[in-house]
Amino acid sequence: MSSRILALLALLATVLSGCGYNTFQSSEEATKAAWSEVLNQYQRRSDLVPNLVNTVKGYAAHEQEVLTQVTEARAQVGSIQATPELVNNPEAFAKFQQAQAGLSSALSRLLVVSENYPQLKADASFRDLQSQLEGTENRITVARNRYIKAVEAYNVAVRSFPNNLTAMAFGYQPKPNFAVENEKAISTAPKVDFAPAK
Repeated sequence: MSSRILALLALLATVLSGCGYNTFQSSEEATKAAWSEVLNQYQRRSDLVPNLVNTVKGYAAHEQEVLTQVTEARAQVGSIQATPELVNNPEAFAKFQQAQAGLSSALSRLLVVSENYPQLKADASFRDLQSQLEGTENRITVARNRYIKAVEAYNVAVRSFPNNLTAMAFGYQPKPNFAVENEKAISTAPKVDFAPAK
C-alpha cells in the first residue's frame, strides 16, 4: 500500500512540475515589470510636454493649432487609466496605444514647426527639452522592446502544451502586444525616383 502511495505522489509531483504554473508566475511578473518601465517612460515624456509647449509658445504663439493639438493629445493620454490590468484587456490596450501614437504624432508636428523659428532653435531651454524628448523617445523604444519580449515569452507559455492545460484551468489568457498602427502602409515599399529635377 505504501509503495502505491509513493508511486502516486511521485506521479503527482512529476505532473505538477511540468504543468507550467510557476512559469506563468515568473512570466507574468516579468511582463508587469516591463510594462511598468513602459509607463515610466511614457510618463517622463508626458511630463516634458508642458515645458516644451510653453517654450515654443514664447516664440511661435501664432502656431496655436499645433500647440493645441499637442496639449489635447497629452490630455487624451492622461485620461486613460494605465493600470496593470490594462495589459489584460486588448481593447483598453489598443486605446492606450492609439493615445500614445497621437501624442507622438503631435510632438513630431510641433518639432517640425519649430524648424521655422531660428530664435527658438537657438534657445538653450528648447534645445535641452528637445534633447530630453529625443532621449525619452529612445527609452520608450527600449522599454517597449523589453515589454514585447516579455509578452512573447508569456504568450508562448500560455499556448504551449502541456502548459496550455494549466492556463485554461487557471484562466491565463494571452496578453495583447504593441503593434504597428498601419501595417499596410509599412508593407508598401517607398517609391524612389532619381529623375533629374526640371
